Amino acid sequence: MTAAPGPRHAEPDDADADLDADPADGRDETPVEKADRNWGDILQELRAVQTGTQIITGFLLAVAFQPKFADLEPYEVGLYLVLVVLAGFATVLGLAPVIMHRRLFGQRQKPTLVRQANRLLIALLVVVSLLAAGVTSLIFDVAVNRTAGFVALGVALVVVIVFWTVVPRVGRRRG
Repeated sequence: MTAAPGPRHAEPDDADADLDADPADGRDETPVEKADRNWGDILQELRAVQTGTQIITGFLLAVAFQPKFADLEPYEVGLYLVLVVLAGFATVLGLAPVIMHRRLFGQRQKPTLVRQANRLLIALLVVVSLLAAGVTSLIFDVAVNRTAGFVALGVALVVVIVFWTVVPRVGRRRG
């Protein structure tokens, strides 16, 4: 009795769907299966970010209709408008991968779609991070004073940087 041959390994642009996409990752999956798995992961991450983005956007849109909005200082109105633009940009970035999927559906372009959607998701995370820091700053600026707004902005940006850089490194060392 002879043993069945092990999985073959694919080169990145190999068209043979029976090949293992990445032999070093411990998964026995074809490039198509890997693209499907990665696409599913991207959609889950988009869903998680979408909820937060919708809440922040809704908050920002409601602010303009509050009676105290007329009392905001020019700096606060300017910051508010920048945040509204960021919220709109975040919404578009969150929709872009889904729109791309609709445009490329059935064209066997999923690996390309996954690469582009990954880039868009990273851009979305950057924009949402800036948006969250900016909203925190605006709230502290209005509720306390300008100095508190700048301090809140600085703290929020430090937290973002720590979670984008330090936390992943610590996780890799322990893993």
